Amino acid sequence: MKLPKYSNNWFYFALTAVFALSVVLRLWHIDWPIADWHSWRQSDTASVARNFIKFGFDPLRPRFDDLSNIPSGLDNPMGWRMVEFPLYQLVSARLFAIFSGISIEIWLRLVTVFVSSLTGLMLGLMFGIPAALLYAVLPYGIYYGRSILPDPFMVFWAVMAVYLLFRESRYGWVFSAICAAIALLVKPFAVFLLLPVIYLFLKRFSFIRLFVYSIISLLPLFLWRRWISQFPEGIAAFTWLFNSNGIRFKGAWFHWLFAERLGNLILGYWGLIPFGLGVAKNKEWISRLWLISALFYLIIVATGNVQHDYYQILLLPVIAVYTAKGFAYLLRQSLVLAFVSFVFMLAFSWFTIRTYYWINHPEIVEAGREADKILPPDAKVIASYNGDTTFLYQTNRQGWPIGFEIDKKIKMGATHYVTISPTDNDGETKDLASRYTVLVRNDTYAIIDLTRPKQ
Repeated sequence: MKLPKYSNNWFYFALTAVFALSVVLRLWHIDWPIADWHSWRQSDTASVARNFIKFGFDPLRPRFDDLSNIPSGLDNPMGWRMVEFPLYQLVSARLFAIFSGISIEIWLRLVTVFVSSLTGLMLGLMFGIPAALLYAVLPYGIYYGRSILPDPFMVFWAVMAVYLLFRESRYGWVFSAICAAIALLVKPFAVFLLLPVIYLFLKRFSFIRLFVYSIISLLPLFLWRRWISQFPEGIAAFTWLFNSNGIRFKGAWFHWLFAERLGNLILGYWGLIPFGLGVAKNKEWISRLWLISALFYLIIVATGNVQHDYYQILLLPVIAVYTAKGFAYLLRQSLVLAFVSFVFMLAFSWFTIRTYYWINHPEIVEAGREADKILPPDAKVIASYNGDTTFLYQTNRQGWPIGFEIDKKIKMGATHYVTISPTDNDGETKDLASRYTVLVRNDTYAIIDLTRPKQ
């Protein structure tokens, strides 16, 4: 399959319009605090960018706010974050350093908006306007296309790697290999979007050149994984993602992935009609390989996909392409059914996705801002929130996202305790308030100075 050649200026005008639409849709609530859906993972991602600004731009030693042993099982006094290579955070932090009038959170979201919209543009160039339009307007894609996660950044580089081979330019394979290397560095799961690369490559080049391509794309990931092995306390546990709870191929696995996620969340039920038609009618090997690799991704990363709905961000290009193909066929058969399916798909998906923007616990934002205002810059904070780092992030300090063993944490450097359970009904708050100086205490939150015991 070759990259289509478009000579009609209207095509490029339409594609530009879809790109602009994609950007505009993803700007909604761009300035909201990180306290919405999956704020835990978003906070961890954003804190790496923020700490580049605080501690220096060292991509080989990324740090986040969580000093606890929750992610890796080991205490992490430096806050090392040795997961994805932090290129996404580094780019955003550099933009903030240049244009500091915009917050780091907004810059992170703007980078996601840009790369997400560019991904749709490349899908349009490869598979036509309908694929770009579907990618632009799916509510699931809109929300995660402005989230603070590395996944959209990873998807962009993986799709770019495939797109550059579509172009069939002389040196495109070299740049494609570089893009593949970046995608894998950002998140190794990008490999599931890169399967078509092998097919495209072997159609044009020798096996030896494919070997060179593999070295270019895989060597940086190998070196990164070898480097981070020196920081075991910063490597989050990950083996549970595959099948730790034995859910693979169980009824719950099929229900959550194909009914709740694909059917309800992403395609709003009615989008299954064109998606199914696209699967049935498609004859292109590139998109077939994408579909096969998407299924392998769901099977191999079984628990991770069931546990977290943002793991399906990787599937969006595949879903958009097949649904677009199905709509193209459906339009030729029944304009009314195509229109109804499109409207209902967006409406029912949006009915669920709209809740993702909600700030359900604004009190953590309020308490965090007060703590940021009154605490020393080098304070180490216990922001008790059941292990969720969202509250800790709001304080703009490193520390611990959970209470318990407070005396041990004080020995490890904890200086302040912040809670949204300020009354004496909370045993931990009552105990600490009786032993240490209370800086602020109202109906919403309390801030306690652990460095000033009561006499």
